Amino acid sequence: MLPAGLRGPSAPVWTWVAVGLLAYLLLPWYALQDSNGLLAMDRTWSGPEAGNGLLQALLYGRPWLWSGLAGLLACAMAATLRPGRAQGALLFAGGAGGALALLAGGFLVGAKGWNFAPLNAAFGELAVQQFGMGWGAAVALVALVMLAAFGLARRGAFGGDLFVSASVLGSASLLALFIVYPVLKSLGGAFFGEDGLFALPVFVARVVNERNFGLGCLAGGVRCGVAWNTLILGVAVAAGTTLLGTLMALMAERGPRRYAKPLNVVAMLPIITPPFVVGLGLILLFGRAGIANQLLEWAFGIQPSRWFYGAFGVWLAQTFAFTPIAFMIMRGVVQGIAPSLEEAAQTLRADADRTFATITLPLLRPGLANAFLVGFIESMADFGNPIVVGGQFSVLSTEIFFAIVGAQYDQGRAASLAWLLTLFALAVFALQRWVVGRRNYTTVTGKGDAGVPMALPRRVQRLVQGIALPWIAFTLVVYLFAFIGGFVQTWGRDYTLTLAHFRTAFAFEWGPFGAVWAGTAWNSFFTTIKLAAISAPLTATLGLLIAWLLARTQFRGQGFFEFAALLAFAIPGTVLGVSYILAFNVPPFELTGTGLIIVLCFLFRNLPVGVRAGTAAFQQLDKSLDEASLMLRASTARTLWHVVLPLLKPALVAALVYSFVRAITTVSAVIFLVTAENELATTYIIGRVGNGDYGVALAYCTVLILMMSVATAAIQWLVGERRLGRRAAAATTIANPGT
Repeated sequence: MLPAGLRGPSAPVWTWVAVGLLAYLLLPWYALQDSNGLLAMDRTWSGPEAGNGLLQALLYGRPWLWSGLAGLLACAMAATLRPGRAQGALLFAGGAGGALALLAGGFLVGAKGWNFAPLNAAFGELAVQQFGMGWGAAVALVALVMLAAFGLARRGAFGGDLFVSASVLGSASLLALFIVYPVLKSLGGAFFGEDGLFALPVFVARVVNERNFGLGCLAGGVRCGVAWNTLILGVAVAAGTTLLGTLMALMAERGPRRYAKPLNVVAMLPIITPPFVVGLGLILLFGRAGIANQLLEWAFGIQPSRWFYGAFGVWLAQTFAFTPIAFMIMRGVVQGIAPSLEEAAQTLRADADRTFATITLPLLRPGLANAFLVGFIESMADFGNPIVVGGQFSVLSTEIFFAIVGAQYDQGRAASLAWLLTLFALAVFALQRWVVGRRNYTTVTGKGDAGVPMALPRRVQRLVQGIALPWIAFTLVVYLFAFIGGFVQTWGRDYTLTLAHFRTAFAFEWGPFGAVWAGTAWNSFFTTIKLAAISAPLTATLGLLIAWLLARTQFRGQGFFEFAALLAFAIPGTVLGVSYILAFNVPPFELTGTGLIIVLCFLFRNLPVGVRAGTAAFQQLDKSLDEASLMLRASTARTLWHVVLPLLKPALVAALVYSFVRAITTVSAVIFLVTAENELATTYIIGRVGNGDYGVALAYCTVLILMMSVATAAIQWLVGERRLGRRAAAATTIANPGT
């Protein structure tokens, strides 16, 4: 049994001090080439390659590593003091000082010695170098950050709550390291000229020019600037996805129950499909040789043209792809509306139309604003749809891509265009905050609510069904084309049914030594599933935790904290991938070529959806639920697990499903990060499409769609539905009093 001192208020401090010390003693300090550091724990006392932190500092000429150990020892001394401001000061000094000193050593000393020429001139060349941080350095840094957070709490910050303090500081550190740092390192190139010198006029010239902000299309010209194209397209897509998502959510929750389950399945289809499949299906329908053009030529003699390629095609493809995100957000908001409020309005003789307009619709405002924001940012960051069906219609994401990988290779222009995307996202974020304002939208309280949800008014129901049902039918048509493409010999020439494409990709045989995964797609399939399954729960957990911090706590820098969490959606995936290459290809964080960098890219690329879904859900939960649990002496962590989380099941499902399927279907963010060892499904499919092997590509997409459908259903079944203690609508008909 632990001594009383280790079981008291300082027990968390002792725990993290022990974790940090064990990292110094048992784990390899530096990353190992072609090996997992955890498998080399038996060699941490054997030599410089796998040596632990203590050995590196003591024997191998790296004295800067003593700083982290000194910080841990200072925190151990603080743990012997009584909880209070004195203990907090020593904890913060030891934790923050040790972490910053380790990071400074990592950034200053690299694989070739000093990383900066002035240091080399001042102190001479170093006799030793260092490579990227390994498991030992990573765990020690985490321990020091946690101890610094405990120090802040002991000094009175965050109401003295250790869990809240650790959550804020830990989340902020992750956002700074894996979003802000790589993005700033990449975007910083916009301020440097070709000579490598800082020059603000260069940035202004790259941003404010005819190519970006030209208005030639209004004066009879061919096209407008790419900035206007992106902005107008983003607003149109956000409006379309928000409208369709809201209508689908109302039909699923307030319409006839026979629509609910089929709607959930159909509405999820676009989100579980690789983006180029959507573009291909639309081209087969509306392209020059598509069915629509063929019917027009046959019926009216209209010659086929490329009318679909351009702004309309991109808008339709993006609306098709991003409507399910709005649906998932809005469904949780519609579920949270208290029926008692609607019943109260009807008791005061308001008819169904007036109740819907004055009660139901205003309570949807937080969800509408969040869905609009996510749709706008998704449209700006999308790369796959504009590149497939955009034609001569250019947007910022495609311009950035060609600036990086095209013949021009102008990283400065790419960085300046990415700045435009960030500024647009910030402007819409501010507008969303202004629209929602500081009004109260709480509808889920600690009081019982046995009201029956109001059925949709007839006019609203006709509108919902008149728009949502045709859209669902359109969804089925597109997916029917994509599905059939994998079963025909050669699309467009030979429509003979065959399974040859599936055998090529997923052949399974029995050999003399057992089962043989003979298909060419198995390696990428297993790698994709493994990395997506790792990243999805991490994304959901961190996203909902950040949403809870934003909704339930107040701290300095909260606005920047929220913006950092959404920054990954404000830039195209291509720029994020390039940012990761530039930031994590050299010490102190050498992650390029590993599966870990792909998991991190998945996590922080998809993080904003979990944050926004959680934020919309928290705006409907009364704070008295948290406060009642805390007053009964439950810890903050216990309150989150037993009280708050069960009421966040719609947001949890949205975050898990979206992060899992997007990890499988994403292209632009990871196109630069994959290797032969860590090939993903989307890069395999792109390779097949590039070789003209559309049958195998579509067969692979069919398998992915079926697999992700099963995974989505499994996630919804495991998480379950939120139970609010409300009555179901009566199934019996009230008898006529005269009978």
